[in-house]
Amino acid sequence: MSRLNDSNVLLAHEIIERYPRKKSALIPLLHLSQEQNGWVTPEAMRHLAELLDITPAEVIGTATFYEMFKFEPVGKYVINVCQTMSCALLGSDGLMHHAEQKLGIKAGSTTEDGMFTLEPAECQAACTEAPTLQVNYRHRYRVTNDSFDQLVDDLRAGNLDGEIPPHGTLGRNRQHIPAEKFVGAPDPDDVSDGPVWIPVSVGDDS
Repeated sequence: MSRLNDSNVLLAHEIIERYPRKKSALIPLLHLSQEQNGWVTPEAMRHLAELLDITPAEVIGTATFYEMFKFEPVGKYVINVCQTMSCALLGSDGLMHHAEQKLGIKAGSTTEDGMFTLEPAECQAACTEAPTLQVNYRHRYRVTNDSFDQLVDDLRAGNLDGEIPPHGTLGRNRQHIPAEKFVGAPDPDDVSDGPVWIPVSVGDDS
């Protein structure tokens, strides 16, 4: 529950090989660490620094820029209730209050059983479907108090396990590039020509 386990170390090396510079793999490896542990532990950040030949400060400096990375334990399900204008006009404040009552916690907290973390969120880019929320970054639209209750009950009962994986899992299908299809990428310092998709201008011979 800290550093990458052996199978994820192998996967980390495969991911690193896709990039001309090791440190370019930092964000995918942060996601890999969070998928393993549910959050990005201090030990994991030091481990990633070792794998990428960078400092732990560079790891945390990058990771803290992104809201999706968590640096302390969170629930199996992180529920983000949108609080931005469209959702606010259509009742997201009341929805958040109801969510706190249903879960028995305040926003920013995690239930004692470790199942749910409740958080406010900025715009979730679904303003026409307000009020919205996300569970582990999977959308729910036009949420009512009743539909929120049903959502929580279904999550507790495991009825949505096939749709919503535990926090940290971005997708169920892992990208894998077969060796015969791997083309690599040159180090930017080794590139002297322009991009191949930009046509070379031909001088006028007339």
